[in-house]
Amino acid sequence: MPENLVIAGREFRSRLIVGTGKYRTFQEMQRCHAASGAEMVTVAVRRVNLTDRSKESLLDYIDRSKIFILPNTAGCYNADDAVRTAMLAREVGLSNWIKLEVIGDEKTLFPDTEGLLQATRILVKEGFVVLPYTNDDLVTARKLIDAGAAAVMPLAAPIGSGMGVQNPANLRILREMIAGVPMIVDAGVGTASDAAVAMELGADGVLMNTAIAAAEDSLKMALAMKLAVEAGTLAYEAGRMPRKLYANASSPLAGVVGS
Repeated sequence: MPENLVIAGREFRSRLIVGTGKYRTFQEMQRCHAASGAEMVTVAVRRVNLTDRSKESLLDYIDRSKIFILPNTAGCYNADDAVRTAMLAREVGLSNWIKLEVIGDEKTLFPDTEGLLQATRILVKEGFVVLPYTNDDLVTARKLIDAGAAAVMPLAAPIGSGMGVQNPANLRILREMIAGVPMIVDAGVGTASDAAVAMELGADGVLMNTAIAAAEDSLKMALAMKLAVEAGTLAYEAGRMPRKLYANASSPLAGVVGS
C-alpha cells in the first residue's frame, strides 16, 4: 500500500473521506472535518445551494484551500439524472471529479449497476474523474474499471445502516483481484472498529458520513475514525499473525532449565 492515497494522480495524506450531511449545524460539521484530518469531503450536489450566494451554504464552511470537494450524485435514480447532476457540479465550479451514485432501490439504496456503468462511460468520455459507489461485486468492479473509473467504492453495508463490514470475504477478493486500482469502502460504517476492519482488509480508504454526524459526540467520533483508519492501515501493512485453533505459548518452554 503506498504511503498516501493516490487517485487519478492526486495524492491525499489522509485515507479518510467524510461527508457533509446530517450534522446538527454547519459549525459542527466544520469542527468534525478538522478533527477527522480528512482532505476530501463529499457534497451532495442536489442538496446544496449552488445559485443564491446571498444565502448560507455548507460550502461556506469548507476551506477549499485545505479540503478537496468531491461532489456526489446522491438522490439520482437513473443514469441520465446522474450525468446531468455531475455536469451541473462541474459547471458551477465544484469539480470535474464525481462520486457517482445511481440508486436502484429506494428502501435499501443499493446501486443500479446497469445505470452506474452507463453513467460511468458517459462521464469518463466527458472528462470526469469518476468514483462509482457500487456493490461489493468483483464482476461489476471490473466492468467499472474497464469503463474508465478512477477507483471503485464498494459498500460495506447499506447506506446509513451503521452495520459495519458485512462481507469481508468479498472485500478481500476485490482487493486481490483489482490490485492497482484504489478501493474505497463506502457506506455502512458505524463506529471506529468498522473503519479499522475495512482498512485491515486492504481498502485504500474509507468514506463515511452518518457514523460521525449521527454520533452522540460527533467530534470525538471524527477523531476516533481518524485514528481507526490510521491503525487499520498500519495493521494491514504489518501483516497479522496466522490464526490457529489451539493455544501457542508466548514464552516457549524449550531451553528452560528443568523442562
